[in-house]
Amino acid sequence: MASTDDREAGDAAPDRPAPADLQAYAIQLRRMNGEINRLVHGFASGHGLHATDVQALAAILDTDDPLTPGRLRDHLGLTSGAVTACLDRLERAGHIRRSRDSDDRRVVHLHYAAGARSVARAFFQPLAEAARRAREPFSEDELSVVLRFLTIMNGELEGMRNAKG
Repeated sequence: MASTDDREAGDAAPDRPAPADLQAYAIQLRRMNGEINRLVHGFASGHGLHATDVQALAAILDTDDPLTPGRLRDHLGLTSGAVTACLDRLERAGHIRRSRDSDDRRVVHLHYAAGARSVARAFFQPLAEAARRAREPFSEDELSVVLRFLTIMNGELEGMRNAKG
């Protein structure tokens, strides 16, 4: 619960920080990131994986086109050897499968295995339910703004990462 001093500083209700309060955004984004990281580490630990393996799984799942090991390497910022080790672990655990491109056999595509989807879905279902509950008090217009903010924020973070690499 926010103290009186906190409310006076931003003139906001305890559960609603002032929109222009950049520190409030930073705190909430760090808290959310921390909680999601704890869930990811729990999934990784329970399945004999590394946290990076779960990041790779998410990247494979979230892409519209089949991901290649090279694109995954760029996305994760890892060496080729580290990506190969990661993919080997994921394949052995039954989370992904590799396939050769029919036009160019040198190109390998990464696919999320169907059975692995159900395992991940079962583990992360409470997160989906939490997101559903968190959305309930908002209108579609408000949710559209939130999604736009998160999309732009992720673009900014990606830009920072790319500028360093």
